[in-house]
Formats: sequence, structure tokens, C-alpha cells
Amino acid sequence: MDQQTGVIKQKVGTVTKTVSDEELEKFCGTDAWLDNHSRSLGLFIDGKFVRPADRQSRSLADSKGGHVCSTVCAVEADVSQAASSAVSGHKAWSGLSCYQRAKVLLRLVGVLGQHGQCVSELCELCEASCSPSALVRLLQYYSSWAQLRDTLIPNWTPLGVVAVAVSEDCSLYSLMLKVLPALAMGNSVVVVPGRSSAPPALLLAQLFVGAGLPAGALNVLTGSDMSLGARVAQNTSISYVTYSGNKQDGVTLCKATAGMGVPVTVSPNIGARCPFIIFESADIDSAVDAVIEAAFKKKREVHWVLCVQESVLDSVVARLRLRMAGMKCVALHSEGDRVLVDTAVQVAQQQGATLVQSCAAPPSGAQYPPTVLCGAAPSSPFVVSPSPGPLLPLMTFRSNTEAVTLGNHSPHGQAASIWTEDLTLALDTAKSLSVGSVWVNSHSVSDPCLPVSGHKDSGTCTDGGHEGLYQFLRPSPSSSPLPRSSPVSMDYSKFGTAASPAIIPDDSDPASAPKPYLQFVGGKPCKSVSGCSVAVQSPGGGSVLAYCPDGGRKDVRNAVEAAVKVQPGWMKKSPSARAQSLYSLTKGLEAKRRDIAASVSVQTGLSMDEADTEVELSIARLSDWAAYCDKNQGGTPPLPQSGSALSLPEALGVVGLVLPDENPLLSMVTLLGAAIANGNAVVMVPSQKYPLPALAFIQVLQASDLPAGLVNVITGSRDELTAALANHSVIKAIWYWGSAEGCQYLQYTCTSPLKTLHLFCQKEDGGKDWTKSHPSLLEEMWRNAVQWKSVWIPTA
Repeated sequence: MDQQTGVIKQKVGTVTKTVSDEELEKFCGTDAWLDNHSRSLGLFIDGKFVRPADRQSRSLADSKGGHVCSTVCAVEADVSQAASSAVSGHKAWSGLSCYQRAKVLLRLVGVLGQHGQCVSELCELCEASCSPSALVRLLQYYSSWAQLRDTLIPNWTPLGVVAVAVSEDCSLYSLMLKVLPALAMGNSVVVVPGRSSAPPALLLAQLFVGAGLPAGALNVLTGSDMSLGARVAQNTSISYVTYSGNKQDGVTLCKATAGMGVPVTVSPNIGARCPFIIFESADIDSAVDAVIEAAFKKKREVHWVLCVQESVLDSVVARLRLRMAGMKCVALHSEGDRVLVDTAVQVAQQQGATLVQSCAAPPSGAQYPPTVLCGAAPSSPFVVSPSPGPLLPLMTFRSNTEAVTLGNHSPHGQAASIWTEDLTLALDTAKSLSVGSVWVNSHSVSDPCLPVSGHKDSGTCTDGGHEGLYQFLRPSPSSSPLPRSSPVSMDYSKFGTAASPAIIPDDSDPASAPKPYLQFVGGKPCKSVSGCSVAVQSPGGGSVLAYCPDGGRKDVRNAVEAAVKVQPGWMKKSPSARAQSLYSLTKGLEAKRRDIAASVSVQTGLSMDEADTEVELSIARLSDWAAYCDKNQGGTPPLPQSGSALSLPEALGVVGLVLPDENPLLSMVTLLGAAIANGNAVVMVPSQKYPLPALAFIQVLQASDLPAGLVNVITGSRDELTAALANHSVIKAIWYWGSAEGCQYLQYTCTSPLKTLHLFCQKEDGGKDWTKSHPSLLEEMWRNAVQWKSVWIPTA
């Protein structure tokens, strides 16, 4: 056996085991179920357990080091078998009516009630925290959405086969928060669980099939590491891959699947830094009790940072000393963790921090007392890179604005806890924090009715709520964004470095030269930083129509700087104010329609009538987005417990648009309108083949009342500008139409920090039909342009 991974090599015969409902009813607990499988769990494929021959297995131990069971490590043949089973399972599952699918999920509620003790014991034994009541709530919520899918989400269809992968330390609840909505929407699922969640996932799969889920609709493949998730994604039957867990494994999965042509989203909900903010208007006793529970008593999936208003600092520290007195040492995972904790505490003391400890730290051993590090600074190493032990940094702030600054001083944007009895202050602070979940006078509560959407480096998808269902659906009619393919061999460091064709100096201006164009940065037309231009050829490739600037990395940098300055103010404008600005843009396009139509005709070779039709469609499309501005503004979902909650769509920030060749004007205003209508700023890279319509549109932007810097237009080499967008840390999302190599580059590169990607491989025979304005297609673009925030407000 490998002592580090727990992988055991063994040779066993191929065994297929199906357990009937009658046999399952005899299981009175975890030991009985494990013993029935000889404590060696196989793969769950096509509705039954399978233990193929000649497979490695992986041992799982409990918190005391005792052997729990072993799981099989799947290989390529198992992946193919599971994918084939999932395809058949999808046909059977999606072929059922919404009512029939809902009935199966509701039947599972009764099954969980019958076997809840077994599930609970197994989760506790494997340290995969999830209570049966939480699973029941998930099933109840998503069974109702299964019933109402065609009624409340018309014109959307399931993706097909969805792969759900989680890291070793991910909870069963996080896994099921992805599996159940995927099933509810009519997809089949291939699950790749982590070490701790594997046994409970296998048990639940068996219970699901026993409750009437068609064989193959849910398959579970266990393995030794995240490479199994990449092998599952490589199978051409997989339509979508979604991941939950720690950031490191998520990055590994993204890089390993780059170029495969399958969309991948990640929810790195393990290890994020989250602010716990106590204002002077808070109930100090309740706040201190809560922070002790969050930081020291609960199983920690995040690292809390305590932020206290200076006026109540002494009171908070005094209560911390009182509440922590007598608390026992917390067990660490290993002696190595103890070394990290000791180092962090030593560094903190060297930087002037004082300690509040429940008891003296033992001289050695894998345990450490709960410790508050008072006087921490935002740049302190133990704040920036938290150690795995029970350490709680404490920082102070003076004003409400400073509290928000401290709360946002992190690359993560998962959650925050705010403590105050001033509701206005709580809501203002919640809206200003760049996080996906905000708990007011509470912490770590969850319910599937509210979305969980990581901001900044904490995720690229939304789980939970009505909003989280759309990741498992595609609009109908729709175009497939990426063709399935095999990754090409690439030197990622050299992507976009090839010289642009036909570069000439900007100052060459012979009398017969075609018209030179300028790009648009910070609200002003300008030359490129390089001072060079590139020739734009006529449709037949003969004559030179014009010269446009050859932008590069420095132009992107300047554009992002301009966008960052203006985007927060644009986002804070009322939806009706943004709508009026878009309507003014529409009127400007109407006023310049002849000039714009001429640029479309000259660039693309269309007749003037056809070009004028595209301008007319563009005017209508901008009007659509203006009307969208004050629609779909979130809501207040009902909670099963007392209190209120808000679900709010927010702008992503700065979005990079690499525009398609098809319908160069219409596609541009469609994507531009979707982005800015929701409060984003934009850096646009026009079609390299047809850049003139976008450059002619600059005069419309100049005449509008959009803030300077909100929309920036940079021309040049698509690959070079794509690389510049991908490597800029401020850009949150990239919408890309281009080559397969460009799609692969973005999937591989946009992982640190994470960027939300919408990639389309552009084909010579055409792609998306931009002339269609189907409601589901516009709604998809709207949802691509927002991220969600949930705010919890409990009542006494």
C-alpha cells in the first residue's frame, strides 16, 4: 500500500452486485451496509455495483485511524462504461414527464427517512459532513423544480450527460447541491467524488436507483485523485463538467481539460478567506459567541478574519477571553500542520500581534488551542495565507467605509458575516462587499432556495436557487458553443506573439492612402501605443480599404484602467438611468445609420439594403437591452425558517469581448448591450476580419451619454489581444469567438485568478444566427453578464 495515498494494489474478479429494496431494508446501520460489501466498495455503473478485475483500490480511515472501507480506482474502460450507461440513462430519464421525474425525487425523501441513520453514520465516519435533514430539504426543493421546469423555464432543454467532480475535502452537501439540480432538470450525471464523500455518494446512488431512478441516470466513479475527473471530461459523451472543492484541484481540472471542447465551471468553496465584521451597533455577546462557533467549533471549510470597530475592540477582546477560557485544544491533521501553525503564530508575534488563547499550547503534538491574533494587518502573512489550524486574525477599523475596504481586501469573494442592529448599515455594507453570500447577525447558514455564487476568485458558476438551474440547461434553439476535440500541443507562453501582417507606421500618409481609423480608449479616439497600424483588406482580398491601429498589451492595460475607474459608478446607477443611456445609444445609431450601413457594406461585401437591414436589427437589439435594464432584478425567496432573504444580480466588473466575424455590427451591439445593461464595463476586440463596423460605431459612442471609459475598442491581432485580456488580473470574464487554439489557451490560462469564460469556436461555414432574438437566447446572455449575491436577514 502507498502510505501517502492509501492506494492498494489488488487483483479481484469482476463482480456485479445489485441490492434489492428488501435487502436494503435489513441494513440497520453503516456497519451492516459496509459489511454487506465486505468493506470493499465498487463502482456504481448502470444501476449496480461493479468491481472490475485488476484494479487498484484506495483505503479510507476514520478520524482515529481505523479502517472504514476501500474504494476501487476507476480506469479508462470504467469511464467509457459509465459514460455509455449515462447516455442510455439520459434517454430514459429525460423521456419521463416532469411530473414523473418529480415523483421519483419525492420518493427519495421517504427512502432517506427510512435510511437516514445509515446515511448520517456513514457521513460522520467518513468526515463528509451532511445531515439527512439537509438532504431531505435539497430533495424537496429540487423535486418541485423538476415538476415545474417546463412551466417556469420554457424553451430550455437539458444538456445531456453532466460530470460532477469534487475534491478530497469537499462535503457531501456541496456534491449533492450540484447532482440534484442536474437530475431535476433531466440530465444524467457521472459523479467523481473525493475520498471522504465517496462512500456516502455510493450509498445514495444505490438508494436513488431503489427509489425508481432509471439505471444509468446516476453513476459514481471513484479514483485516487483529480486526474479521474479529467479522464471523465475527455469522454465525448460528457456535455458539461462542474467542480466543487479546493482551488488547487479546480485549477488542475481546468488545465487538464483545456482544449477538450467541454465547458468547465468551478466552485472553490474550500479555504477561502471570509470577513466576520462586528460594528459598534452589534449585540456584542451574540457576535462573540457566533465567531467562536464559526472559527473554532464547526468543521471549517473557510478561514474567518475578524474585523472589529475600534470603539468596541476592548469589549470584544474581553468577551473573547471569557468565552474561550477552558476550551480544549483542537486536533490538527498532522504534525506538519502543527509546524505551520507555530510558524504563523511566531510571525504574528514578531509583527506585534498579541495572543488570546484558551489555554497554553502543548510543546508538541498535532493539536493547538483556539487562538485569536489581535492586531493583525491586512498584509500580514498569516492573514494572506492562513495556516490550517484554529487561528483567528483580528483587525480593526474606524468607519463603515474602512470596514468594507477590509472585507474586500482578499482575492476571495465567497461569503461574509455582518453583525449590527442597524438594518440600513447592514444592507449598505452587504451591497458593497464583493462576496456571494452575506449573513446578517448569523453565519454559515444555507438553503437551496438561495443562490451561492462565488465572486472574484471564488467561483465561475452559480449553485442553488432558481439561478443555479441554468448551468444545467441550454436555450432552445441554441448553437453548440464548442465542438468536442482533442487538445493540441501548444506553447502557452508563445500564444499571440506572432507578428501581425502588413504593419505600417501611422505617420505614413500618402495622398492616395486609404482612410486611417483610431481605436477608442477612455472615451477618446487614439492611436495604438505602438504607433503602428494594420491594413484592412476588401472582402475579395484585393485592395486595402483602411488602416486600423495595431493594439497590444499596453493598449489593453490602458483600457482596463479606464474601465475600472468608471465601472463602480455605472453599476451604482439606477436601472432606469442605465436604460436611458442605452436608449440614447440607440438614437445615436439611428442618426448615423447611413454611415454605419456603408461601413458594413464596404467591409463585408453586402448590398446597401442588406447592410441597412443589419443596422435596423442592431437598433432593435439595443432597444431590447435598454428595456432589460430594469427587469429581472432578483427577489426575496421564501425561507423554511424565520427571517428574510434577498437574491440580487450584480455586475461582473470589467468584461473582455473578443467579437465574432458573423454579422459584425449586430453581434457587437448584442454582446455590448448585454454587458453594459447589467452594470459592467467593456473592453472590446472587434473582428480581425471585419473591424470597420466597430470602428465606425465609435462615433456613436462619442455622441452618447455613456461615461467615458465604459466602452473601449481596441483593434489588432486577435490572438495577441486575447492573451493580454487573459493575463490581466482585473478582468472578470471573457466572451470569446475565435480559434480552437484560442479557446484552449483561455481554458488553460484563466485560472489564477479565475475568469468566467464563454467560448465559441468560430467556423468558416458560420455559427450563431445573430438575427434571431429568441427570448431564451437573450436571457442566456443576460445571465452570463451577472453574478448573484444572497443576503440572509434572520429574525429573533
